[in-house]
Amino acid sequence: MTPSANLRVTQLAANPAVHRAFHWLHLHQPQLRRWLLEILAIPAPPFGEAARAAWFLDRFTELGLTNPHIDDAGNAVALLPASESVQDQAPRTSNPDPRPSPVVLLSAHLDTVFPADTPSQITEDGDRILAPGACDNAAGLTGLLALAAALRHANLTTPVPVLFAANVGEEGEGDLRGMRHLFTESPFASRIHTAFALEGAGSSAVVTRALASRRFRVTVTGPGGHAWADAGAPNPILALSRALLALEGIPHTAPGSDRHAHPRTTLNIGQIAGGSAINSIPASATAWIDLRSTDPDHLHASETALRDSLTQWILHPPARPASEPMQPTSSKPGVTVHPTLTIDLIGDRPGGALPDDSPLLSTLHAVDRHLHIRTEPGLGSTDANIPLSLGVPAIAIGCGGMGGGIHTLNEWYDPTGRETALRRILLTLMDTAALAAVDTPSS
Repeated sequence: MTPSANLRVTQLAANPAVHRAFHWLHLHQPQLRRWLLEILAIPAPPFGEAARAAWFLDRFTELGLTNPHIDDAGNAVALLPASESVQDQAPRTSNPDPRPSPVVLLSAHLDTVFPADTPSQITEDGDRILAPGACDNAAGLTGLLALAAALRHANLTTPVPVLFAANVGEEGEGDLRGMRHLFTESPFASRIHTAFALEGAGSSAVVTRALASRRFRVTVTGPGGHAWADAGAPNPILALSRALLALEGIPHTAPGSDRHAHPRTTLNIGQIAGGSAINSIPASATAWIDLRSTDPDHLHASETALRDSLTQWILHPPARPASEPMQPTSSKPGVTVHPTLTIDLIGDRPGGALPDDSPLLSTLHAVDRHLHIRTEPGLGSTDANIPLSLGVPAIAIGCGGMGGGIHTLNEWYDPTGRETALRRILLTLMDTAALAAVDTPSS
């Protein structure tokens, strides 16, 4: 039996070493701001995170973490070793597990949604920092370094190692590839006991339920041609546009409905592209489509309806009145040419949830009670999707301060008051690591 979460957190918060870590966080807010600005100065578009990962590797080395390296997925990872003296006090069984000890994962994603050519001018307006990616996820990445530095300064260690990861592939087409690697192919895959994904701003909200999504790239192709000489040839942009309009009829939650309704399913067309010149019939057109749902059955039904609708409207469109000239024909008399359709799955984020009786959730509630924070569990699509889908306890948690304009060029972050959120994460991490040592299974 272990003491109650409230008692453990109270005792932990009274630890002089914990207070030293808190004091470091209080005194070094200017250092955290400098780190954040340096992070923002290094572009990290999807599949282009290498330079930012290398910067993190240098910081991990400077902070004295062990085994800093870039793994096969491109994640920058390092370890805070376990405390042998504390570990020796953990309960032992007569048949101890011969495998390596578990680890607790503390991560923040390196990438932004913005492509490589996005203007990255950084503006400071008082406490507020304005730049693409300032909140998502420079705030989380700064929190990752802050916690590593505070733990090292205070000489705080845990009964099991803490794995620090600045990971790739959280946004867009990255499809959580950095987190997938950590949980499936990395040397730590079978050892991760609990995972914390540091995500943006906020001090009370925490993601405990993973929102499942499926993402598609839809491509319509045709013969192309000259706007005059080949007039009448199938136009992929027109065909795709008609098909996209028809998607309003597939199963999804009506616009303006209750955001907290269950089940809730959404469909978004985030990007369309095609064509090369105003006087050319395009040879292809593409659209990127995002489906999300709180219910796996609804997600599957919506995907089926989406595929059926696109197939019907692209390959077997309803007959059009003779007065409308844009028939799928070619410049050769008597020859009918139909466009072709390709639907590629480019993203598959599994869902999951942290059980209500999870020790991690109990610890978080106890920490929030101690810090006078109102716990706000929520639903989101984050790096925590992967561990939650695998049954590994995980949360995505904010690193304090305030932010806005997320995923736009007007994104901003104000770190004022972030100390409380960082204390929240540190206490939750410390108690979770202690529980992980107790929970180590016997062989």
